[in-house]
Amino acid sequence: MSRRGLLKTAGVTGLGAMAAGTASAGGGNPGGAVPPVPATVHLTPTGKLGGRLSILQLSHYVARYDRWFDAYAREWGRRVGVDVRVDHVAPERLVARTLAEISAGSGHDLIEWISPPSQLEPDVVDLSDLHDEAVKRFGLEQPFCKKAGYNPSTDTYYGYSHAWTPDPGNYRKSLWRQVGMGDGPATWEELLEGGKAVRRKSGIPLGLGMSDELDSNMAALALLWSYGASVQNELEQVVLDSPETVAAVTYMTRLYKETMTPEVFSWNSASNNKGLVAGRLSYILNAVSAYRTAQSDAPGIADDVFFTPALRGPTGLGIAGQHAVFVYVVPRFSRNVDAAEEFLLNLSANDAVGTYQSELYNLPAFPTRVPQLDPWLATDPFGSRPSDKLELLQGSATWTADIGYPGPPNPAVGEVVTSFVLPRMMARAAQGRQSPQESVAQAESEVRAIFDKWRARGLVGR
Repeated sequence: MSRRGLLKTAGVTGLGAMAAGTASAGGGNPGGAVPPVPATVHLTPTGKLGGRLSILQLSHYVARYDRWFDAYAREWGRRVGVDVRVDHVAPERLVARTLAEISAGSGHDLIEWISPPSQLEPDVVDLSDLHDEAVKRFGLEQPFCKKAGYNPSTDTYYGYSHAWTPDPGNYRKSLWRQVGMGDGPATWEELLEGGKAVRRKSGIPLGLGMSDELDSNMAALALLWSYGASVQNELEQVVLDSPETVAAVTYMTRLYKETMTPEVFSWNSASNNKGLVAGRLSYILNAVSAYRTAQSDAPGIADDVFFTPALRGPTGLGIAGQHAVFVYVVPRFSRNVDAAEEFLLNLSANDAVGTYQSELYNLPAFPTRVPQLDPWLATDPFGSRPSDKLELLQGSATWTADIGYPGPPNPAVGEVVTSFVLPRMMARAAQGRQSPQESVAQAESEVRAIFDKWRARGLVGR
């Protein structure tokens, strides 16, 4: 039986009890009764599965999720006769580890990235059959989740996205209230003026990274888009070197000098989380993971952390990138493609469990799978004070874009992001090593070389 046939004939056998009951300890700090964890769904393939399935993914930013996922994966394997092994690595090591396995031609059967793995397209299995079956079963996915695994130039689904994470602003209300901005900044200009006033009054800086890590990429993209700039246009033509980009880099230079400290040039993906939880930062761009850590480690700080949607720029638009988009690929060397696809289909069937176990960090790629999401965000099951603190995330998809915006997240854009061209562009100007114009021109040259390479391979539109 073909993989497509195997997926089409799979059915639901029932609801497992392994995730039933109340929540276990995690990053959140429930203050009272907690809603039951959604029951786990188990899909039974009609064809026989066997062998081994090895999975590589990062160590999740919410520890509860990894504890759940590892147990869930083993239980799924036990039920279908597959020996499942899950390996976790630090976020900073994931790309290099993946590329090493691709180069060696051996490694894990399933690999999950948290940004579109578009540059892996030549080396991974086309998952079009899996995507089509998932849409048939679960309804349409978030458009930017679909785009995170799809190349329109080749009409290929090189990856499969099952979840995403918004990237709101996290701010300390008590600090911003002291300067007359208790609701936090709404624009980039307010971030500059308010951040400067907060630092002058309390000595506490804000923090937007300009280093080789995920959050720095997301901050750079959000700033560019909100200034009307972008890496490419909708036709996949490079348009980075523009007056709008220069204006955005000039703004970041001023923001650094007036509101930040040099540590932002050497941050890793956990640095701004730690700074916020320790009370050393007044504002960061991050998912709810930093806040969840504060709930358990520094409850007083957690109560003081509130959120803002994407900041508006001179264009009047406020656009943020996905803090993360969870995309699995199946390398061509995988020895168990059938089991890999069945596992992913079953994972999406359990979007509600994954969303809950991630403490609302993972939002579903297939929204109809989690009808509880808006009620959870309106009344946080993990003890937010006030309980509706996360309610603004209900509309987060309306101010979120994928990394390729306004074009597709093609392999060239994927490489631009994973090679950190944009935060380095910001850093050179902020540190005074180049003028904003010079730094933008260098970044444009780097981006064009990347696009030319992938265009020559027929994986970027002409």
